[in-house]
Amino acid sequence: MKVPVAVSARHAHLSAATLHQLFGEGYELHVRSWLTQTGQYSAQETVSLVGPHGRIDRVRLMGPPRQRDQIELSRSDECTLGVAAPLRVSGDVANTPGLQIVGPAGSVMVSNGVITARRHIHMNPDEARQLGFRHGQVVSAKVDSDGRDLTFGDVIVRVAPDYRLELHLDTDEANAAGVTNGSYVEILA
Repeated sequence: MKVPVAVSARHAHLSAATLHQLFGEGYELHVRSWLTQTGQYSAQETVSLVGPHGRIDRVRLMGPPRQRDQIELSRSDECTLGVAAPLRVSGDVANTPGLQIVGPAGSVMVSNGVITARRHIHMNPDEARQLGFRHGQVVSAKVDSDGRDLTFGDVIVRVAPDYRLELHLDTDEANAAGVTNGSYVEILA
């Protein structure tokens, strides 16, 4: 079974309150491009992230705003910033480190929300039934990439009505396997 790949670069999902502190009261994000996952988009806006050892500029924001701030980094980004982010499923930000976020109208020190996202496959309930997978199941993804073949283990299946079939890897993982957006991988149960 072949599944398309989406490569996630560092990005931030912010709450409306944090957005207002960074961009001004009442500010709303502007859609840059719609993502495959229903209702999700890459915003035109970017911020800077500041950690104990460094800074990363032009970090893309994702919309729509969320209830809680979440900043997703690769392991390489962690080294640049000096932050030890735990490996987590998106949305699980309890007991995670924070950092400073800088926007055009101000800066915010978030106390938590920094993670490295676990690799995962999105699918809707119909796709999950057809493929024989269930929410929370752990599978592997085999990459055949002309000299950089690799099998990723510990891939979490995430099932929700608004999801579309897609494997999400961060930039470090994608670079290690030589895959890009639109590549395909084989899923192994």
